[in-house]
Amino acid sequence: MQEIPIYLFTGFMDSGKTTLIQETLFENGFAKEGKSLILCCEDGDVEYDEARLAAARVSLVMIEREEDFNAERLREIQREYRPEQIFLEYNGTWGMNTLLETELPEGWTVIQSLATVDATTFDLYLSNMRAMIMEQLFAADVVIFNRCDDSTDKGKYRRSVKAQNRKAQIVYERADGTLDEREEELPFDITAEELDITDADYAIWYMDCLEDTKKYVGKKVRFLALVYNPDQLKKGVFVPGRFAMTCCVEDITFIGFKCKYPDEERLPHKSWITITAEVRYEFAKEYKGKGPVLYPVSIEPAEKPDDELVYFS
Repeated sequence: MQEIPIYLFTGFMDSGKTTLIQETLFENGFAKEGKSLILCCEDGDVEYDEARLAAARVSLVMIEREEDFNAERLREIQREYRPEQIFLEYNGTWGMNTLLETELPEGWTVIQSLATVDATTFDLYLSNMRAMIMEQLFAADVVIFNRCDDSTDKGKYRRSVKAQNRKAQIVYERADGTLDEREEELPFDITAEELDITDADYAIWYMDCLEDTKKYVGKKVRFLALVYNPDQLKKGVFVPGRFAMTCCVEDITFIGFKCKYPDEERLPHKSWITITAEVRYEFAKEYKGKGPVLYPVSIEPAEKPDDELVYFS
């Protein structure tokens, strides 16, 4: 059977899903691609222009209850409307498992997932509903922060998303719909030849160095690290890093970069050190390509910190 592409739009109510779908259809020309179906799972403040939809051969179907989002109902919709492409506006309060575990009609395939976020309420949701909002952002190909202004902490928002979903493309839009192209500020001086990375900044530095290694090449970085040096690790290599909490306790993970050091056997596994190292950009099989590799300038024993965790925001 012919593939029927699904464009998935997630996000909490009034985050801009309906507006984005209509822009995609009419301003980006998707309405010309064939018989379209909007499968809408919530009513927001912005309504669809049904007359315009009908003129463009776009059908609108509502599913108002989560229990009605099931394989039988979706098959009924497929038989009745025979869409050639689907725009799924998913309810931001429904569990993503409902979507992921529901058997879709034959041919229905999610080919792109877009998440919309109201930048004016993101901090509130992050503080009170972090697991729910991050669940939506985890699977998104594109995350769009809209209603940004000069006070929007773009760096914090990017780190929050990238900690869960490194592949996501992130877009920032201002209230008037134009792109917010301000540079993201880092909490340390990137122009310095030697960077003193604090515990509070470690996760921020790690993510930025991973994504844009070249701007750190040749610089020296100093930070407190836990040594990852098990017996099975290759000789002359260890990993200085930290355990980071991305969303909740269940999501704690160790983050660090490959470090080449001929005396690595002198560093006990899970010991604490203060390391100063030069950053280079090299091929490493661990990265399946090029990535940051550290070359120590100095390594000193250190005390375990009161809080062993670092955080992305």
